[in-house]
Amino acid sequence: MNLALITETYAPEINGVAMTLGRLVDGLAARGHHITIIRPRQRHESPRYSETQRVACRQVRLPGVPIPGYPQLRLGLPASRRLRKIWRLKRPDLVHVATEGPLGASAITLARSMGIPVTSSFHTNFDQYTRDYRIGWFKPVVSAWLRYVHNRTLRTFAPTGDLLTRLATEGYTHLRLLSRGVDPELFSPTRRDDSLRASWGVEPDALVVLHVGRMAAEKNYPLLFRVFDAIKTVEPRARLVLVGDGPLLATYQRQRPDAVFTGFYTGQNLARHYASGDLYLHASNTETFGNVITEAMASGLAVSAFDYAAAHEFIRHGQNGLVAPLDQESTFFDNAIRLTLEPELRRRLAVAGRATAEKLSWDTVINRFATDLAEAISEHHAASANPASKIQNRKLAPASSTP
Repeated sequence: MNLALITETYAPEINGVAMTLGRLVDGLAARGHHITIIRPRQRHESPRYSETQRVACRQVRLPGVPIPGYPQLRLGLPASRRLRKIWRLKRPDLVHVATEGPLGASAITLARSMGIPVTSSFHTNFDQYTRDYRIGWFKPVVSAWLRYVHNRTLRTFAPTGDLLTRLATEGYTHLRLLSRGVDPELFSPTRRDDSLRASWGVEPDALVVLHVGRMAAEKNYPLLFRVFDAIKTVEPRARLVLVGDGPLLATYQRQRPDAVFTGFYTGQNLARHYASGDLYLHASNTETFGNVITEAMASGLAVSAFDYAAAHEFIRHGQNGLVAPLDQESTFFDNAIRLTLEPELRRRLAVAGRATAEKLSWDTVINRFATDLAEAISEHHAASANPASKIQNRKLAPASSTP
């Protein structure tokens, strides 16, 4: 297949969506598919396209604007004219839109007008973020926009069964599962590094509470800090290590001089940080998946999280981790204290969590995704060959274009 991927975020940016898309692109390219990645360029990048490591991939970088609160990310602008020129020179078999901004919306409108099949994926609960940024009144508008964008595509992929159910009740159509894998060779307990732990000021047998993530309002760090304070009351030598960056990093550094802030890491350095912890706490309650959960499990950490997204999919309470209902912060506190006081429980859950992660193959995920995309292409061509379908599609088409 000749595929066009539209996204607002991609490597070298560091976040769950960029990581997931990188895995999918690499996997599809390894299977012989050709991918053109179309995304906003960062300030330091050239506007010209570039070949990636694989000959089967190239990147087209378009103008964008900084996202308020996230200066390291850029929002794509409508680009119908540029995209039309690119797709006339080399028409894709399918366009996949990974983010719902103006760039993605314009790509959907253009693909439909050119008769190119288009699919999308739901990676981020932007509607739920309105609560964290104190604009809850805006949630209905954001929810309606997300639903409108996705329902104009042949498929909307989401990473968990629970999320698919929620989206269906909210009026989303043509939903499909696109789960996530984990690399158990990269994320492994064998990467534990005592010298790294020593650099954090940790005694050899002391507890390291680890968290990896973007330091932003929606990640619920205030709860994480409160839980760690409770841990300190029963284990004074415990150390909180935070791996990541984000718009609230400087704020949290001022608030928590007792914590270790390592900054962003990727690849083997990130894996080394994971494996050098003992207990992984995940306080966020707005994830669509949460790759960090499976990465922590693969790295041999006992995991405590809320019972949704990746934790709900893969953690069985008391068997390979501990989970708390979303509306029960007190249970989340209790789970963290229990893991602090019971080292044998930590070890047992860590071993079982690693065994679970070893079964989460990216190959299975990518093979299924490729099959779903091929089916969407076939479905589109079958509908295009049916005169009745063409009439119905014209009736469903909006009277005017979106941005």
